[in-house]
Amino acid sequence: MDQIKIGKFIQEKRKEQKLTQNDIAERLNITDRAISKWENGYCLPDSGTMPELCKLLNISINDLFSGEIVDMKDNEKKLEENLLEMAKLKEEKDKQLLALEYVIGFTASITFLILIFVASYVEMGTWLRILLIVAGGIILAFGVGNAIKIEQTAGYYECGKCHYKYVPTYQSVFWAPHMGRTRYMKCPKCNQKSWNKKVLTK
Repeated sequence: MDQIKIGKFIQEKRKEQKLTQNDIAERLNITDRAISKWENGYCLPDSGTMPELCKLLNISINDLFSGEIVDMKDNEKKLEENLLEMAKLKEEKDKQLLALEYVIGFTASITFLILIFVASYVEMGTWLRILLIVAGGIILAFGVGNAIKIEQTAGYYECGKCHYKYVPTYQSVFWAPHMGRTRYMKCPKCNQKSWNKKVLTK
C-alpha cells in the first residue's frame, strides 16, 4: 500500500472540496497535524475516521486505499488487493506490538527488582524504603497490565480444540493460566477450555 500516493490523493481531494486541513480536523474531531501526517505519507487514517473522511472527500474507502478513483470494472480486483494489503499491515503492526510487549514487561520487571534491591540493602529511612517498594509495585503493575493489554489485542488466540481464532476479553487473558503466550481459556465458539496459542493471522 503506497502511503505517499494515498497522502497525495487525500490532499488533492481535500483541495477539490475546497477544504483546509483544519476544516477536516474539526469535522473529524482530530488535530490538523494528523491530516498533515496523512498527506505527507507518514501514516494512514485509522479505521474509525475513514468512513467520515471518505464522505467529506466524496470518495469510497476503496478509492482511499488505492490512492486514486477506482474504475467500476476494476473495483472488485482493487478491493481484493486492498484487503490483502490491509491484512499484511495489521500483521506487521501486531508483530511490532508483541515485540513492544516484551520490552514493557522486561523493563517494568527489572525496574521493580532494582527498586526492591535498593530498598532492601541500602541504608535509608523507613519512609523512603516504603516509598521505593510502593513505587516498584506500581511500575510493575502498570507494566504488566499494559503488556497483557497488548497481548490481548494484537493478533488472535487459536482454540486448541476447534481451532477457531478470536480476540478474547482482557479479563479472560488476565486470569488465564499461561505458558508464554499460550493461555488456558474457554473458546467462545465451542465453549471448551483448552490451551489457546497466540497467532498473528486469522
